Amino acid sequence: MNALIPILEAIQHTSLYWAMMVFFAAYPIVTGVVWMTTSLFFRGRWEQQDESPPRLPEPAPRVSVLIPAHNEEAVLDATLAAAARIDYPDYEIVVVDDGSRDRTVEIVARHAAGGRVRVVRKRQNEGKALALNDALPLLNGEIVLIIDADAEVEPDILRHLVPHFSSARVAAVTGNPRVKNVDTFLARLQLIEFTSIVSLLRRSQRIWGRIVTVSGVVAAFRKSALIDAGGFSPDMPTEDIELTWRLQKRFWDVRYEPRALVWMTVPETLRAHFRQRMRWARGLMQVLRRHRDVAFTWKLRRMWPIFWESVLSTLWAVCFVALTTLWLISYAVGYPPVGAHPIPNFWGMSIATVCLLQLLLGTRMDRAYDPGTPRYFVYAVYYPIVYWMILSLTTVIALPSLFRKPARRAITWTSLHTVKSS
Repeated sequence: MNALIPILEAIQHTSLYWAMMVFFAAYPIVTGVVWMTTSLFFRGRWEQQDESPPRLPEPAPRVSVLIPAHNEEAVLDATLAAAARIDYPDYEIVVVDDGSRDRTVEIVARHAAGGRVRVVRKRQNEGKALALNDALPLLNGEIVLIIDADAEVEPDILRHLVPHFSSARVAAVTGNPRVKNVDTFLARLQLIEFTSIVSLLRRSQRIWGRIVTVSGVVAAFRKSALIDAGGFSPDMPTEDIELTWRLQKRFWDVRYEPRALVWMTVPETLRAHFRQRMRWARGLMQVLRRHRDVAFTWKLRRMWPIFWESVLSTLWAVCFVALTTLWLISYAVGYPPVGAHPIPNFWGMSIATVCLLQLLLGTRMDRAYDPGTPRYFVYAVYYPIVYWMILSLTTVIALPSLFRKPARRAITWTSLHTVKSS
């Protein structure tokens, strides 16, 4: 063990080590301040607190509510019941069944008796992206609201989403996913994440002019824009991120609507959560690879903030894992690491303060839509400790995907509800 001390000492006195230290400390402070200030601009400019939904265009465009499903018998009944309660003058509900082997089709058939729900049945599981692409030509709506099979929408969701499409440039509007199952510690951490990270960041990115992704749980699309972009990419594990980038590269506008609420089920076990985040991390790496031309293309300069922020967040995750590993080894061999201390110092307290302010701001912004959110703010103290490590680990493990071409085959999906959860 003592033989490691000279090596550790040499490493921790290099310029690279100190550069990593500065970046590790400064990045969350700078981004936290940027996210908070720009999200406040969004709130002041676009987020009206008037309880009445905006006026619908006349006549109201027809909407197709599209629900991709694979082995969703545990959750689909509640999803369809909520969809049937949507308050909108002209819409249909279409479930595309992707080779389910359970009672999914039977549940859809029961709801179809009322005449508003119909099913597109695929005999083979070919993946979510292909299921959506196969259903698109069969839809009657000008606008397509895509929701997950475990998502329960609020009745006024279309009244908040549809008015955005009055602008001819709008291709997609993503809604505001809220966590429905808040019974476990992990689920409550995810509630804090979606309130204070995801929701806040989408507000900020809307001010920047482009957003990283619509929510796969709930997003409305102009059908002609989906066709123009070539539909969803079957070979991408996160087809929602990749489509968002492709639409914006074709100069379509993508928006965020915080009043368009949907209640979703998040993973309740660490294993299911880790699998979900690994898929998201690999998906982002492959999107960065496929759309690397964004980085230096002048006509795509409005996408530079989301591209470089994604790159920097990946670098920060690498620094987090590398420095943490190095410090743990240092403590294990009795060599106190340079620049680090188990008791938070100035930088540690500064990071924690900005993080908690960011979480508090997000919680206050979204409490108008989810009044129960503030009582879970106490869990925010665990977010940097537990969640940053999980997200950083999945990012580092997924990093090789940045240098590999995606496999030229459709990525099939197995519903996590068969093993629970998400």
